This record gives sequence, C-alpha cells and structure tokens, in this order.
Amino acid sequence: MKVRLDPDRCQGHGRCYTVAPALFSGDDEGYALALADGEIPADQARRAESAAANCPEHAITLDDA
Repeated sequence: MKVRLDPDRCQGHGRCYTVAPALFSGDDEGYALALADGEIPADQARRAESAAANCPEHAITLDDA
C-alpha cells in the first residue's frame, strides 16, 4: 500500500498523526508530514486507512497497488 499526502489540502487538524503517529507527524505549524517514503508497512495499513478516513480535507489518499 502507498500513501500520498497533498500538502495543499492539509489544514493542520492533526488527526492523521494522532491516529497514525508511526506514519505521520506535524511540522512547526501543525501541518501533516508523511514519515514513510510512500510505502506503508502491512502492519500499519489499518492505521493508514483510519488516518485517510479521518482527514476532513481528504488530503491523504491510499493506493493498493
């Protein structure tokens, strides 16, 4: 699974790094940063899905390819 974060859509709610702290972090202003290089480990897939589902701006997209 791959994750993409659209920084232009992120509004800094912090839900992604609250739900999936191993995959996302926040910058100094609270905007999301993806910690993974795009590839999500299998054991973090549910957290990635939860982070994407909880993003109000839909800034996180997942690709199963």
